[in-house]
Amino acid sequence: MTAPDPDGLLAEQLLRLTRRVHRIQKRHLEHRDLGITPAQSRLLRTLAHYGSPPRMADLAERLEVVPRAVTTLVDGLEAAGKVRRVPDPANRRVIRIELTDDGHAALGELRGARRSAAEEILAPLTDQQRAVLGGLLDALIDGPVTGEDRRTA
Repeated sequence: MTAPDPDGLLAEQLLRLTRRVHRIQKRHLEHRDLGITPAQSRLLRTLAHYGSPPRMADLAERLEVVPRAVTTLVDGLEAAGKVRRVPDPANRRVIRIELTDDGHAALGELRGARRSAAEEILAPLTDQQRAVLGGLLDALIDGPVTGEDRRTA
């Protein structure tokens, strides 16, 4: 009989939690009837972080997907009136992607759906447990501080 693998158990718990978060967020998105997929939602949120309209290649890099995937997402969002393609003022061969007014409104709805999903997921936790979880998640997201990190900080 082999000893239990605590890191393997934690990895499985994280994967199960991630799947649960995705399911709940998807349900909250569907409840708001926005007609936006989770992948499209992610693209809209990413677009909102740019100061000026990005190129498709910029979006693909930020989302860590192939450019073709971004094209498909933009096509769907453009058909829904959430984004539009605009020419780059400095290079007419380059197309940039910008949010429309409907896209900005959809972002507000998406934030509400994400907030509702988070409330549902975190409901079993006390305020203190939420604070501890937030600290633990920050540590996992940021990763260990290495000598290289200390020199660049």
